[in-house]
Amino acid sequence: MTVMSTPRVQLAEIDPVWSRIRQEGEAAVVGEPLLGGLVHSSVLHHPTFERALAYRIAMKLTSPEMSGQIFREIVDEALEEEPGIAQAARADIVAIHDRDPACHTFLQPMLYFKGFQAVQSYRVAHHLWTHGRRDMAYFFQTRVSEVFGVDIHPAARIGKGIMIDHAHSIVIGETAVVGDNVSMLHSVTLGGTGKTDGDRHPKIGDGVLIGAGAHVLGNIKVGHCSRIAAGSVVLHDVPPCKTVAGVPAKIVGEAGCANPAISMDQRLPGG
Repeated sequence: MTVMSTPRVQLAEIDPVWSRIRQEGEAAVVGEPLLGGLVHSSVLHHPTFERALAYRIAMKLTSPEMSGQIFREIVDEALEEEPGIAQAARADIVAIHDRDPACHTFLQPMLYFKGFQAVQSYRVAHHLWTHGRRDMAYFFQTRVSEVFGVDIHPAARIGKGIMIDHAHSIVIGETAVVGDNVSMLHSVTLGGTGKTDGDRHPKIGDGVLIGAGAHVLGNIKVGHCSRIAAGSVVLHDVPPCKTVAGVPAKIVGEAGCANPAISMDQRLPGG
């Protein structure tokens, strides 16, 4: 028992996120044996978080046009060449667990949440884009859009600690930038305002909360720790730590707290 327990202790110290996912996977198999095959193939069969993540992405994106094995080799290579991808994925899992009241385990995003899976697939596509493999990056983008209903251009730059709740009809354009610890809900668009080429998409600061159905358009800046109310259309810069709402959006008050993306409080001032 001592020999077997030592690696687990070391694993918990080195990679607590992966250790917790494995423990929750073991508990899930006991609680729902019919999901044993899914949990074993996606989690328990793998020695590291990186290997499990590569397998999960590959299985979700596989299609008649490209086998899961080829997808897995591409993702494995990307994770090996750029360790920051998996580190960002860990941060995303923690963010989702902390901010989404419907998320009760670290295992859930890995297995079930398309927002998490879409963002990790995008991260691989972005790696391919920045390493000159643009046709493959576009293919990843296409599969992510088809499978998850999330359309993120592989050239966009997205930070870590990202939560996209529900993740239906998300659009993020080519020159968009999203900072760290950003939360957004479904049907958000970070888009352009026409067919002008060049730098034409929004720059979202750290800690921003973007409500459902909000559209942020053009090469504008949204300051850190601001809030964009659901259904708003943002066409101009937003200062840090403010709340904007409306069509077109206007400043309606302060952000309400130091970290709106973490508090997830979407009520307007006075509401």
